Amino acid sequence: MLLSVLLILGLCLVPSQSKPTGERLGSPFLQKCFEEAKKIVDDAYTYSREESLRRVRRDVVKPHDALRLLKQPRGDTRSAVRSADYMAQTLRLVQEKVHRVHKRSLNATDLLTEQDLRELARITGCEARIRNPPCHNTPNINKYRTITSVCNNLNNPRLGASNTPFTRWLPSEYDDDISQPKGWDLNRRFNNFLLPLVRQVSNSILSTTDAGVVNDTEYAHMVTFFGQWNDHDLSFTPFSPSIRSFSNGLNCDESCEHSEPCIPIPIPPGDPRLPSRPDSCIPAFRSAPACGTGYSAFNFGGEPNKREQINSLTAFLDLGQVYGSDEKLALNLRDLTSDSGLLRVNTEFMDNGHELLPFHSLQVQMCATRRRITNDTNAREVPCFIAGDGRVDENIALTSIHTLFVREHNRLARQLKRLNPHWDSETLYQEARKIMGAYTQIFVFRDYLPHILGPDAMRRHIGRYPGYNSNVDPSIANVFATAAYRFAHLAIQPALFRLDPNYREHPQFPSVPLFKAFFTPWRVIFEGGVDPVLRGLLGRPAKLGTQDNMLVDALRERLFEFIQHLALDLGALNMQRGRDHGLPGYNAWRRFCGLSQPSNQAELAQVLRNPTLAQKLLELYGTPENIDVWLGGVAEPFVPGGRVGPLFACLIGTQFQKIRGGDRLWYQNPGVFTPQQRQALFAVTLSRVICDNTGITSVPSDAFSVISNRNRLVPCYTLPRLNLSPWRERPCGFGENFFIQGTNRSTVLHNVMCFLEMK
Repeated sequence: MLLSVLLILGLCLVPSQSKPTGERLGSPFLQKCFEEAKKIVDDAYTYSREESLRRVRRDVVKPHDALRLLKQPRGDTRSAVRSADYMAQTLRLVQEKVHRVHKRSLNATDLLTEQDLRELARITGCEARIRNPPCHNTPNINKYRTITSVCNNLNNPRLGASNTPFTRWLPSEYDDDISQPKGWDLNRRFNNFLLPLVRQVSNSILSTTDAGVVNDTEYAHMVTFFGQWNDHDLSFTPFSPSIRSFSNGLNCDESCEHSEPCIPIPIPPGDPRLPSRPDSCIPAFRSAPACGTGYSAFNFGGEPNKREQINSLTAFLDLGQVYGSDEKLALNLRDLTSDSGLLRVNTEFMDNGHELLPFHSLQVQMCATRRRITNDTNAREVPCFIAGDGRVDENIALTSIHTLFVREHNRLARQLKRLNPHWDSETLYQEARKIMGAYTQIFVFRDYLPHILGPDAMRRHIGRYPGYNSNVDPSIANVFATAAYRFAHLAIQPALFRLDPNYREHPQFPSVPLFKAFFTPWRVIFEGGVDPVLRGLLGRPAKLGTQDNMLVDALRERLFEFIQHLALDLGALNMQRGRDHGLPGYNAWRRFCGLSQPSNQAELAQVLRNPTLAQKLLELYGTPENIDVWLGGVAEPFVPGGRVGPLFACLIGTQFQKIRGGDRLWYQNPGVFTPQQRQALFAVTLSRVICDNTGITSVPSDAFSVISNRNRLVPCYTLPRLNLSPWRERPCGFGENFFIQGTNRSTVLHNVMCFLEMK
């Protein structure tokens, strides 16, 4: 009855130029609302794309443009985000039209039948995002990972796959309990206190000077950037592609109004760097929602289905940042002109005889920073590099690690081809990729995590490998991706060091201020390649994230500054992102981890071992309950032997334990590799990988620790290399000596089995 009335009233009328989809929903009213929503979303996407391209082609990219372009969904992720926007805007229109008639708040999903909602899910494309694909038709399903990690869990094929929602370990806390970011309503109180502005918190707690940086006495700068590299294997939260509001068309760059998907960061009064007018803000964008989330009762059970965010990457340690987490991208990264299973490399430039990453085909100017930084108007610009993860050009340290692992894949593929000349290109690619996946699992668990978590947390939260458990959910937790694994922002030095073969400051290519190392692939091409950068990561210490020197200026005051004056603030962005995602506050997560929950200044001072910091935090937040979890986590003193406090040790350890336990193709799971292959893999180190793929001839045996008497520089030839003999596969023999050509029993047996298979 209600739907008929609305239809008669002419609500949700579609402009005549909108294109019909060719499919009809059961309800004419809902069909018209969908068509209007589709036009709104498509128009916003088209406008945003054209405007973005206009900016990058005309060399007027702003810092927030750079961040937004970095966080754009691509490939299948873009389709997933578009489907989610179709769904969200259709339901918004339904709700607005109903509210216009009844003059009271009604939930759109309460007014639609279950069949209506299911049909809407189908036509928007959301249904395809949750439907489980068949796994039995997937070739080599027990031998190789799919690029998207669909079918890793055979009982629940989408568990841990790319383009699925982050998981929640605690219920979300939104302003409206469903979707609106915490603090969306500036007058809403939490635990009887207003939330402070994130830029105000950054100014008060994170502000520091580079002169006060304390060097880590144990761990090298490699720890910091390997952590970033590893994070880019596990999580990527795309922004909405739209730069203007869906509901009123305002441009997020030109307004400080809160309107989906705009989530501007207000500038507090008296800001030391930014103009603090009533209408001044740092433009920011919400993370894209997952299909069908953020509207009450959409799960067909009557319970609110709160907004969730998409992880466009797989949850597994599979080096997706090298190979991609999307089928189309993965294929694009391969050298299909070769029969050797190689990854594509640069066809224009080399690095002292070594391969470089290929250029991105899209000719945008985001990486055309050379002339501005060097003030040389004749300097040649180059495009961005392309890799399995779109953040490859974010800084030259990250670019160098990307380059290293692409070279190692190609080295392995060539070695395997010599060992097994009968293998085709697909087998060579998959076997090299499988070995590389084992590398990262070993490097992370054996070499990296112990430095971060310390021995006690390693035992408590990770322990020995228990075997694969199909009931373990390996999906990345929202709190891990949005807060806990961003701890290493405090370990970044204000410069990226470049060292010569003697591990001294490079005379020709000196160290680079960090803020001048963003989006500069030309530094790799024209300034000495990756070797000086990798030596800098090995030979110089990480920054120690102390309570009175948290975030260096390059990240808090000069992030992407060279692009335009109004630089971003990484600390403020981290906290804003946590609120956008509805993360509960500091004490809720300490409760989750079985830790004490300070209720006043004295107790917080005891937890932080710092009365002054505790006082400053409570002056801002009023109560420990409200402290943004990222800030509370990085403010804690380190656990013994680690570089995070007890809260983040718990959250990071719990996440990695689930990643390992829920991975059917984990390298230690019986049948994934032979015992001989596992033994060979465990001998490999990151230092050896560097030796095998660069011109570097001496390295510390532990790439993650500072060079010292206990971790000396050693010649590369002294480090064990991966023994590939366990991967030798003997093809069937031929001729009259088929059964006797081998001189040992195993060879004869092998040939007998070959003969039986041929029959």
